Amino acid sequence: MIGERLFDLRKDAGLTQNELAAILKINKHSISSYERDKSEPPDAIKIEIAQYFGVSVDYLLGLTDNPNPYGGKHNILRLPAGFPPDAKQSLMDYVEFLTIKYSIDGKANKK
Repeated sequence: MIGERLFDLRKDAGLTQNELAAILKINKHSISSYERDKSEPPDAIKIEIAQYFGVSVDYLLGLTDNPNPYGGKHNILRLPAGFPPDAKQSLMDYVEFLTIKYSIDGKANKK
C-alpha cells in the first residue's frame, strides 16, 4: 500500500524520483523500490515522507483513506488521476485569487 500512496503523492507534487530522493536524502533506487513495494522504508523515512507531504503515516500505510485524519495544519486537495500538469499552475493561481478575495474570517473582502 505504501508504494501506491508514495507514487501518487510524488506525482501529485510534480516530483521525480530523483527530486524526492534528494529531499529525503536517500538514493533514487530506494524510492523506486518503495513505490514498487519491493521494499518498505524504515520508520524514520516513513515519518519524513508523511511530514513532507503533510499526510499521516496511517495514510501511507493504508490504515485510513483520509490523508490527514488528525486535523493537522495541512489542507490536502487530491487531484484526479490524469490531471494535466499544466493545469496545476492555473489551479494554484485560482487558489491565490480566492485567498485574496476572501478574508481570513471567511467573509468576502469589499473593495
